[in-house]
Amino acid sequence: MADGIAQLFPDVRLTVTDIDDAMVTSARHRLAHRGNVTVRQADVTALPFGDASFDAVTSYLMLHHVTAWREALGEAARVLRPGGAFLGYDLTDTRAARLTHRLDRSPHLLLSADGLRIGLAEAGFDDVEVRPSASGHLMRFGAKRSVG
Repeated sequence: MADGIAQLFPDVRLTVTDIDDAMVTSARHRLAHRGNVTVRQADVTALPFGDASFDAVTSYLMLHHVTAWREALGEAARVLRPGGAFLGYDLTDTRAARLTHRLDRSPHLLLSADGLRIGLAEAGFDDVEVRPSASGHLMRFGAKRSVG
């Protein structure tokens, strides 16, 4: 995702994070040719960035792997500037997603669209929108950090 965004918007500075060392190493290698991308190891529940540091935060199919996802939403709100956008998509709590994650034994806590909507509002986001897609298996979301 970062490579595509960096290519489409070369004037935008991107910071890519992951908690896993192997993923960080892989992303650094893959994105090394992109001068507008920085890759850092970070825990999404305790981001190493100052308050109001970013204009936008994105999340792609990762929230369900963060069992403390409410804390992750709070961190996204904290590092966003007032009016900043939080955008992404994730798996929806479906039978297929539950079975897949039981079989692969990865840590997870699948979310419902309503649960994510409530969590975003509780984290201080406005203009919250959560839309099911892919026959209900995914949900796309967008919200803005409160200005006031």
